[in-house]
Amino acid sequence: MRKQSIHTWTLLAPWLITFAVFWLYPLLYALVLSMSDYQTLTNQMTFIGLDNYRRAFDDKDFWNALTNTVVFTFGTVPVTTALAIALALAVRQSTPRLAAFFRASFFLPSVTSLVVIALVFTNLYARDGYVNVICSMMGISYPADGWLLNPSTALASIMAMDVWISAGYYMVLFLAGMESIPKDIYESAELAGASRWQQFYRITLPMLRPTLLFVIVINSIKSFQIFVEVYIMTKGGPLGATSTLVYEVYHQAFEQSDSMGYASAIAYLVFIILMAISLLQLRILKGRA
Repeated sequence: MRKQSIHTWTLLAPWLITFAVFWLYPLLYALVLSMSDYQTLTNQMTFIGLDNYRRAFDDKDFWNALTNTVVFTFGTVPVTTALAIALALAVRQSTPRLAAFFRASFFLPSVTSLVVIALVFTNLYARDGYVNVICSMMGISYPADGWLLNPSTALASIMAMDVWISAGYYMVLFLAGMESIPKDIYESAELAGASRWQQFYRITLPMLRPTLLFVIVINSIKSFQIFVEVYIMTKGGPLGATSTLVYEVYHQAFEQSDSMGYASAIAYLVFIILMAISLLQLRILKGRA
């Protein structure tokens, strides 16, 4: 018994060491930093309690970043989820060859470098980019300076790109969930005279609930942590219109002098907000089940 225990802990040791060094230690150290005034140049740390958290609640830049993040999350998650389900239904009803082609095509953006996609869309959204050219050809009004340089369109432009990137990935998850539904249920529904909409609403959607719960929670967490797109495309501009919480953490930690403690406090607030949102989503969706 003792040999088995030693063998088990030996096998677990690499993972436990990695977990402690690269996850647990940074998490605890960030908590200490969030309650300290840390001087980066002199490496001096002064304990100040919850002052950094109070500073965040009084900081208009923090509230602006929080508002943009909430708008981004609640604006992209429902659209991405609905589009992913629609794509999964369309692919499932296609012929095997077309289904394989569409599945690979829709999934491709989610495995392409996010930096590359952000740079491509930056050019598409530019003043003389293809989006403005198409809008001009169709007689649609568009921002003269480009979509990313207009405060009223910059965040929406990044949201549209994120939906395009993510929909294919979640489509594959929904497609896998649909394939797991027994076909005899649909056959029984057809014999009972149920239409395709009734089959979707009464059979497909309820039996996709575990997948739907997973997609909504994971997509919400991902959307709340939006950073790369903002950093590459707008740097939080114009006029803070695209500044998000994670970008604000980066801005305070690496672009502001001696604000590492304040950045750590914002990071912990993001962690608390994400935990609350995830638990709320789990309770609501499981309750409806």
